[in-house]
Amino acid sequence: MNRHNPDHHTTWCARGHRCNLGEHRSTEIVVDLPRRARAVLVRVRTAAGREHAEVRVRVALAPTELAARRQLTGLLGDVRHAITRAAITGR
Repeated sequence: MNRHNPDHHTTWCARGHRCNLGEHRSTEIVVDLPRRARAVLVRVRTAAGREHAEVRVRVALAPTELAARRQLTGLLGDVRHAITRAAITGR
């Protein structure tokens, strides 16, 4: 497999309209907790051959401002930890 050929689809590439501007994108992997949270992960290879994980997270917040802020603080800490761990593992 030629990692730097933007026209060459990988085995995990979803193909079709998902590939654009030289990027290759996998199908979405979805974790869904109805009415509570949803996370979507997509593997991406850029035209330059660099691979990334694209993650979107949506979490229902508490109805009160203080509780919502606490949730956001915890979420940001967890995301920071996950990104740091992934970056260290990637080396």
